[in-house]
Amino acid sequence: MKILLDECVPWPMHRLLVGHECRTAQQQGWGGIKNGRLLQLAEGEFDLFITSDQNVRYQQNLAGRKIAILELSTNKLRRIEAAANLIQATVTSIKSAEFRQLEIP
Repeated sequence: MKILLDECVPWPMHRLLVGHECRTAQQQGWGGIKNGRLLQLAEGEFDLFITSDQNVRYQQNLAGRKIAILELSTNKLRRIEAAANLIQATVTSIKSAEFRQLEIP
């Protein structure tokens, strides 16, 4: 699966996503691009967009999107690493065009 990590998600998180191809918005040359345009760009190249921006679902019309979106409840790396199994299971089970919130303990 090709995964795009939003600017607000710590890059070291990619180590948890073994077997997936991960890139950041910055690596794509998309740093500073707002979420609506970023999602449009990502849909052409990625299967999953991971963000910790709690406002994406309110600020963007997600209806009709093809890319899956995973919203993490935090961007704190220690909490993300502690929830590695939960994140991996969610990434494995998320479907195209699905929006899912993941509460990180």
